[in-house]
This record gives sequence, C-alpha cells and structure tokens, in this order.
Amino acid sequence: MSQFYTDPKRETDPYALPDGEVFKMTRNEMTLYGKESCWYNDDDKEWLESGWYYWHCLPGCLPDGEPIGPFGSKSQAIRDARDDYDDEEESDNDN
Repeated sequence: MSQFYTDPKRETDPYALPDGEVFKMTRNEMTLYGKESCWYNDDDKEWLESGWYYWHCLPGCLPDGEPIGPFGSKSQAIRDARDDYDDEEESDNDN
C-alpha cells in the first residue's frame, strides 16, 4: 500500500499527512479476508473484481469508508481520488 495526498498542493506542507491509500487486490487476496469482509458483495453474492483500489484514511488510522475501485492502474485510482477531492472543494466554494 502506498499513501498519497488527495490534494497535491499539500505535498509540500511539512505538517500535512497523506490522506489516501492506494493498493492492488487480487481475487485470491480478497478471499483470504472471508465473505464478511468489504471485498464480498452480499447483494450480488460475488467477490469484487481484482484491480487497484483506494480509500481515504490518515496514517495510524483505520480507513474512512469502503474501498473505491477497481481501476486498471495505480495512477488511475489516484486520479479518481483527486477528481473527487476537486468536486468536493468546488461544492464547498459554492456556499
């Protein structure tokens, strides 16, 4: 797993911590966690697809929500997380 900043402008701030984590999961890895895990869709009775995922979190903390993905590459996952951040920032500025 590697951590990243959803807001790239924060990367140069010596006091800022990464707030995202990106990782690749295979079907075999998902099954190790069992059907009670976030990797199994109870509604469809199927495992999620293999690929790159991300979730929001801070170092030393549990993830804040379910994994988002799959994506075809690490950079696609990070780009999607940053797109979500840009959308949230724009809606905050609309108020």
